[in-house]
Amino acid sequence: MTTNNTTPETNNKDQKHPQEDATKNQTSTTTEQSPLAAEYQQLQKQSKKGVKLASLAIVISIILSGGIVAYTQQHYQSQISSLQSELQQTQQQLKQQLDASLKQAQSIADNAVNKTETEVAQQHKSIESLQLALAEVKGRRPNDWLLAESDYLVKLAGRKLFLEHDPESATQLMESADQRIAALNDPSLVPLRKLMAEDITTLKAIPLIDKDGLVLRLTSLSQQVDQLPLANAILPEAVEQKKEEVTGDVNNWRTNLLTSAKNFADKFITFRTRDGNAIPLLSPEQHFFLRENLKMKIETAIKAVYDEQQEIYTTSLETANKWSTSYLNQSDNGVAEFNKALLSLSKQNIEVTYPVKLKSQTQLTDVISQRLRRQVTSLIKEDKE
Repeated sequence: MTTNNTTPETNNKDQKHPQEDATKNQTSTTTEQSPLAAEYQQLQKQSKKGVKLASLAIVISIILSGGIVAYTQQHYQSQISSLQSELQQTQQQLKQQLDASLKQAQSIADNAVNKTETEVAQQHKSIESLQLALAEVKGRRPNDWLLAESDYLVKLAGRKLFLEHDPESATQLMESADQRIAALNDPSLVPLRKLMAEDITTLKAIPLIDKDGLVLRLTSLSQQVDQLPLANAILPEAVEQKKEEVTGDVNNWRTNLLTSAKNFADKFITFRTRDGNAIPLLSPEQHFFLRENLKMKIETAIKAVYDEQQEIYTTSLETANKWSTSYLNQSDNGVAEFNKALLSLSKQNIEVTYPVKLKSQTQLTDVISQRLRRQVTSLIKEDKE
C-alpha cells in the first residue's frame, strides 16, 4: 500500500506555485503588452503631428490660394481698366472720325448744291440770252442795227478814253454814235442824245498833249548826248594881289630889303586866292557814266510821258539839265541848245484829268435792254396764243 507522504507544507508549497505562476504569467503578459502600448502611443503622437501638419498645410494652401486669387483678381481688374480706357479712346477716335466724315460729307454736299445752283443759274442766263437773241432776230426792226452800232461805238470810245487816254479818238467815235442815233429819228431817244452831247463837250474840253512830238524831241536829245563836249577842269579867276614896290628912300632900307627878298621868293613859290567852285576833271570812266546817266534820265522822262506822271517827268529833265550845266562845256553852242531844250521841255504839262465815266453809256445800254425786253415779252405772248 502506498502511502501518501505529502505534508501540509508540501501542499502549501504546491498551492503557492500556481499563484506564482499566475503572477508570472500576468507579469509576462504585461511585459509582452508594454511594447505594443508604447508603439500605439507613438503612433498616436505621430498621427497628431500629421494632423497638425496637414492642418498647417491646409491653412498655408488656403492663404496661398487666397493670395493667388487676390493677385489674379487685381491683375484682371487692371486689365479690365486698361481695356475700358482703350475702349473709351477708341470710341472717342471713332466719334471724331465720324464727325470729320460728317463734316466732309456735308461740305461735299454743300459744294455740290452750290455747283448745281450755279449751273442752274448759268442755264437760266443762257436761256435768257437765247431768248434775247431770238427776240432780236425775230422782232428786229429795220433801224435797230443803228442802235446796236451806236452802243458799240460808245463802248469803244470809253476804251479809247480810259485805257489809251486818247480823247481825240474818243470824241470822233462819240460823234459817229450820235449821228447813227440821229438817223433813227426817234423822239424817245432825245434824252439819250442830250447825254451824248454832254459827253462830247466834256471830251473836247480835255487838253490835247502831243505825246508823240514830246517823245520824238526827247529821243533826239538823247541821241545828242554822245556828241556833246565835256568841260575841262576849270578854276575860278584868282584874286589879283598888289605887288609891293621898293622905295627910293634910304631911310626905308630895311623895308626895301624885306620887299626885295619877298619878291625874289615869290618867283619860286606862288600863292593865289580863288573864290568860287572849281569844276573837277573827270576820268574817262566817269565820262561814260555821265553820258549814260543823262540818257537814262531822258528815257525816264519818255516813259513818264506815256504814263502821264508829271512829277517824274519834271524831276528827270531838271536833273539832266543840272548835270549838263555842271559837267558839259557851256561855251559850246550844242551844249547851250541842249540845256535850253531840256529846260523848255521840263516845263511842259503832260498830266491830264479825265472824266470818271461817259454818262451816255449806261443810258444807251438801258434803252437797248428795255427794247429787247419788250420784244421778248411780246414774243412770249405770241407763242402762248
